[in-house]
Amino acid sequence: MRGTKKYSHVIDTPDPGKWELAGYEAALPITEKSNPITRDIDKADPAQIVQLLKDCDAEIFQEEDEALVNYKRLYSDSVLKTMMDIIVKVQEVLKEPDNTLIVLSGGGASGRLAFFMAVSFNKLLKGLGQLPQYTYIIAGGDRSLVASHEGPEDSALLGIEDLNKVCEGKKKVIFFGISCGLSAPYVAGQLDFCMNNLDIFVPVLVGFNPVSMARNEKIEDFHSTFRQVAERMEKLQESHKAFILNPAVGPEGITGSSRMKGGTATKVLLETLLLTAHKTVSKDSEISEKCLLEILRTYERAHKVTYSQSKKIAALVKQAGTSLQKKAYVYMVGWHTLGIIAIMDGAECIPTFGADINDVRGFLIGDHSEMFNREADLIAQGPKFAFSEEDFVKTILPTLTELDTVLFLFTADGELPYSHPPCLSPADDLVEVEKLAVQVKERTSNMQAVCHASVGQYLPASLKKLFPSVISIMWPILFLEYEGNFIQRFQRELSTKWILNTVSTGAHVLKGKVLRNYMVDPKVSNTKLFGRAVSILQRFTGHSQAKCLEVLLQVIYDPEPLSEAIRGAPVSKHIAVATEKTKVVPTSLLCLLRNYSVQEARSRLDAATTIRGALDAALNAPGRKRGASKSDPDENST
Repeated sequence: MRGTKKYSHVIDTPDPGKWELAGYEAALPITEKSNPITRDIDKADPAQIVQLLKDCDAEIFQEEDEALVNYKRLYSDSVLKTMMDIIVKVQEVLKEPDNTLIVLSGGGASGRLAFFMAVSFNKLLKGLGQLPQYTYIIAGGDRSLVASHEGPEDSALLGIEDLNKVCEGKKKVIFFGISCGLSAPYVAGQLDFCMNNLDIFVPVLVGFNPVSMARNEKIEDFHSTFRQVAERMEKLQESHKAFILNPAVGPEGITGSSRMKGGTATKVLLETLLLTAHKTVSKDSEISEKCLLEILRTYERAHKVTYSQSKKIAALVKQAGTSLQKKAYVYMVGWHTLGIIAIMDGAECIPTFGADINDVRGFLIGDHSEMFNREADLIAQGPKFAFSEEDFVKTILPTLTELDTVLFLFTADGELPYSHPPCLSPADDLVEVEKLAVQVKERTSNMQAVCHASVGQYLPASLKKLFPSVISIMWPILFLEYEGNFIQRFQRELSTKWILNTVSTGAHVLKGKVLRNYMVDPKVSNTKLFGRAVSILQRFTGHSQAKCLEVLLQVIYDPEPLSEAIRGAPVSKHIAVATEKTKVVPTSLLCLLRNYSVQEARSRLDAATTIRGALDAALNAPGRKRGASKSDPDENST
């Protein structure tokens, strides 16, 4: 970092990365660039994987370096000022709760975080004896909360329709549209609708690319690109009618995997902003940069506390990786909001790594009434969407084997402020944990636990002895006002998110689903993932975009031969077919690298121990010309 930092930090952030240089993968937005830190993560052991991802996460808290490109960062003056301007608008709604609403919306991981934060802040209001003022929208509806369902993210018109439904009859709405890459058509449509109805809506775009890097491809059945929508918002920001909150947080540890840093930064930004709004309204005090900085530093502290357990986290990565390598499963059961984080993490592995629904799967233990918009619809979807304690006990527990890993997530002091008084005592939760742990131990000894506690609290001996290893995250005792207590709850949630992201990512790295630091077996299930698939093919083969697209389509439509009608079909048609296929990207890579037929490429992959092994062998085959990524993918990026 530059000689003097403007702010004091809790953690040491890495030096500015190569990704900040003007020419680094210049054609790609920050969220799609590869991160130099994790360049060789596919060769790393579990301890190294944890260290590399820890360093990536620390980049979120870097300050801008004026000697480089000078991207806006989390602590940049302009970002803090935008946060304070938005807080003023949120305060207005909190002070006038009648017929007003705060809406958080997104697709995939961003939509799940929208749900998560809406639940949190409605609970905060409930504890103060106030009615809910938050709601969430997720592309595809509640079924997308617990299972992978990316297609609806591509419809701007669906986004508008869903927004209209939740805002009917409201006179004032603050709308937060979350799209980490400034790319989701679903969110673009909603933001555009808000700007056409500024008498009711204050639109806020949350993402992590500059506007100049927003996606500029035409959106099907819509009049604007995402970039055009964002540029229109930029103009309205001058008069405080719309806002863009888009600090750069650096490329993801696994290229394009915005569930990780993008998700973390979304949680940090919006919780800081919204909690400050609640605190200042409650105390009738002025908004200050100092208040924002104090909360941001608590998230830095969470990073430090979490990764102080790196050795145990690495052991968990190794165990989870072993389960996946042996074609067994990793189950995560979490109490209260930690269970929601477990569900989110599991669902996100499906599009990221082409994982099976059970490979990494989360379950929520505890009361989930009043959480979902349409829970009945969710339950009616069947076993694929099962997420509750009852579902785990009835459908998963009887099928557990010694090869499976089960991770328990809980707190030793109950759930931080949910209600006055709390519904359950901490002891009630621990009795439930012990009861389920005893049942699981009869099926597998591969049990681990993550337990959050305040300093001085200890687990009962009878519970502790059930687990071979417990990652105990100890937090200082805080004496804060009601809203302030939520800070520690948010820290614990983020700490759990970091651990689970690291474990599920590390396990898939060990399973061979990552080459260099690229996901090479993503599910091609929306336009973002379709574009990423083409980009991955170009990076590793050196072929033109046209050639890579041609082979990708051959693999998607196999055994049907490509016709001009297929080639000319809209991308949505290609995605609809690709969503039902497996190993589309690695098959395409082998076809391009070795000139295999689709069937031969599939056979080679089926016979290989790992996907990474098959691809590495093809990249390093004798006589193959050095392509775009034999050893240096980023130097030849498009």
